[in-house]
Amino acid sequence: MQNPNGTILQLYHAGRLAAALRAFESLPSSSPASAAAAPAPLTAATYAALVSACSRLRSLPQGRRVHRHLVASSSSSPDAQLAGNTVLGNHLITMYGRCAAPDSARQVFDEMPARNPVSWASVIAAHVQNGRAGDALGLFSSMLRSGTAADQFALGSAVRACTELGDVGTGRQVHAHALKSERGSDLIVQNALVTMYSKNGLVDDGFMLFERIKDKDLISWGSIIAGFAQQGFEMEALQVFREMIVEGSHHPNEFHFGSAFRACGAVGSWEYGEQIHGLSIKYRLDRDLYVGCSLSDMYARCKNLDSARVAFYRIEAPDLVSWNSIVNAYSVEGLLSEALVLFSEMRDSGLRPDGITVRGLLCACVGRDALYHGRMIHSYLVKLGLDGDVSVCNSLLSMYARCSDLSSAMDVFHEIKDQDVVTWNSILTACAQHNHPEEVLKLFSLLNKSEPSLDRISLNNVLSASAELGYFEMVKQVHAYTFKAGLVDDRMLSNTLIDTYAKCGSLDDAMRLFEIMGNNRDVFSWSSLIVGYAQFGYAKEALDLFSRMRSLGIRPNHVTFIGVLTACSRVGFVNEGCYYYSIMEPEYGIVPTREHCSCIVDLLARAGKLTEAANFIDQMPFEPDIIMWKTLLAASKMHNDMEMGKRAAEGILNIDPSHSAAYVLLCNIYAASGNWNEFARLKKAMRTSGVKKSPGKSWVKLKGELKVFIVEDRSHPESEEIYAMLELIGMEMIKAGYVPKHSWKHAIVDHIDSDLFNEEMLAEYDTKTGVVYLWAKTLRKIVSNSTVKGNNQRDNSTPNLSV
Repeated sequence: MQNPNGTILQLYHAGRLAAALRAFESLPSSSPASAAAAPAPLTAATYAALVSACSRLRSLPQGRRVHRHLVASSSSSPDAQLAGNTVLGNHLITMYGRCAAPDSARQVFDEMPARNPVSWASVIAAHVQNGRAGDALGLFSSMLRSGTAADQFALGSAVRACTELGDVGTGRQVHAHALKSERGSDLIVQNALVTMYSKNGLVDDGFMLFERIKDKDLISWGSIIAGFAQQGFEMEALQVFREMIVEGSHHPNEFHFGSAFRACGAVGSWEYGEQIHGLSIKYRLDRDLYVGCSLSDMYARCKNLDSARVAFYRIEAPDLVSWNSIVNAYSVEGLLSEALVLFSEMRDSGLRPDGITVRGLLCACVGRDALYHGRMIHSYLVKLGLDGDVSVCNSLLSMYARCSDLSSAMDVFHEIKDQDVVTWNSILTACAQHNHPEEVLKLFSLLNKSEPSLDRISLNNVLSASAELGYFEMVKQVHAYTFKAGLVDDRMLSNTLIDTYAKCGSLDDAMRLFEIMGNNRDVFSWSSLIVGYAQFGYAKEALDLFSRMRSLGIRPNHVTFIGVLTACSRVGFVNEGCYYYSIMEPEYGIVPTREHCSCIVDLLARAGKLTEAANFIDQMPFEPDIIMWKTLLAASKMHNDMEMGKRAAEGILNIDPSHSAAYVLLCNIYAASGNWNEFARLKKAMRTSGVKKSPGKSWVKLKGELKVFIVEDRSHPESEEIYAMLELIGMEMIKAGYVPKHSWKHAIVDHIDSDLFNEEMLAEYDTKTGVVYLWAKTLRKIVSNSTVKGNNQRDNSTPNLSV
């Protein structure tokens, strides 16, 4: 090639960048000796064209070759002084910046013998483009100290650096410097400032600056539309987009449409989205990758999956992001089968799934029916090598929990090497949701030792388990930890602590924390304390709190009224309870729920107004639940109303034919009224249908370890010694004259397993010796079912309603 300069420049100006670089590559050699022997040495203009071609093609290897050739040519021909050419240096800095090599750009800049404002602007931009915003601001500061005046490009890059760092304070200083240097009206600077203010939450400032721009361009419109859409001002974003269309000076591009579709999806306005969809077709952008992905996501957010799928399939060449978006859209709606079909199509297209793909599929696996697919996805992600990704493993753990496979969830948890707070929260939540409070507390002991940064989710799970077990000591530990972790002022956590203290019976601690909260209290704080006082029979305190709450202008919620009605029920304030029930909806707009109705049924039934309670149940706007019938049944037993008891028991058994408590209570009613034939019939029906009374459960903390016991549990290694001690204690109780709360007959018949039983058979044991014998024989069951947990709280899931 006799004249490579002409050839290369001709190809470059014709837009044939790759051909120009091939012509360069065809030169004999880029070594110093051969460069000196070349027929026609390359000129500065040729090198500038080559560097620019590499920059536009983002080809770092070719850019480095051109740079080496330039240095070699300069060393072999000192008169050319190409290596010291400032313009070429600026081109090299720009090229390295665009090719993601900011360190090389900085090296070229540092070696330049002479720099101009373009040099500074280029090196600052190179660092901003590659995530080095802090270094970019440092260079901007050095430029000002050197006395070099910043041009609009340097100022624009400095503002973009502030945007990336979220440093609005420094951004305002740059803004002030731009105004002082009379560069504030430059469009590049103004657009950068609009973006900075909008992205950092100062949308009003961004919009004010936007309105002052005289000659707005596409970047101006795109900056403010994107800013509004990203900061939750979706309707404003759509309004500005409409103004841009009406003005007609500029046609929207793919980024404008993407922001508009994002705004439509956020507000669920698929009707408006359809209109913008039609506009994108008009501008022939609906098949664009970015627009198509945003359009599909908009329809998915608006729950229109059919349109989302159609929009997705119109994308000419969907990438992994697009596929992940549509797969996740179906997964979020729980449509696992459809998501798996799309997943299969994605794999057939030659794309390799990533962690986002797998997490989306795992999100759709809910319930035992989805466990098989969840396991298949688990196997596939192991094959992909994603089992080391903590976020993927966290999703896997949550999937097993949602599919009710707590054992597998535990296995995944123990296999995760780099467990984070999300991992711990997931397993704690899984244990809590599957009614394993003991496991929550065991895990918390490990978590407290290994993870220094617990969050509110972890602590709320522990408090929930502590409330379930009545584990007062653990509640105190969590409360102390809130001070250590700086969460003492967290309102939600404080409310949970109040609620848990109350459930554990420590009302004094609950009240102290409530008072400490001061102005930080909300309706949940008041409600938690009111419910706590009500549950333990402190009706006056609960109602006084309610009166104090109303006097402060705090509107009660539905939980508050549950506490108030419960308080009235516990102490027999029938008139007061009915009054509060009557004002819920007219004064506070709270429509009574089943829980409120259950409280009224309990209020009337406890007061012996069984007929009124039954009438109230009949007049409710919804079907009674099992709790209402159990309340009525228990009151029927208390007041020896056999007919009402039968009706209540039938109501329970219609809902749950295997409900043991209904059988037991009805048996006790028959026994109390002397109807032994009905008693025997019901006992036989229980045995025939396989209904058994659920055993009581107790928790004891011994030497720092939580131990769980159920009736006749012999799994403990020292069970023989435990039961021997129970025998001794029982005999001593009876010798001391202990008599159960109800008649001993009721307690005994509750545990008799015989199919046939009558008054005469019972009378045979109606002697002091016989009573002692029967009590010794049944003491294990009675004592176990009466065992307290924590602060005298029974296991509500398996109540012993007869003793």
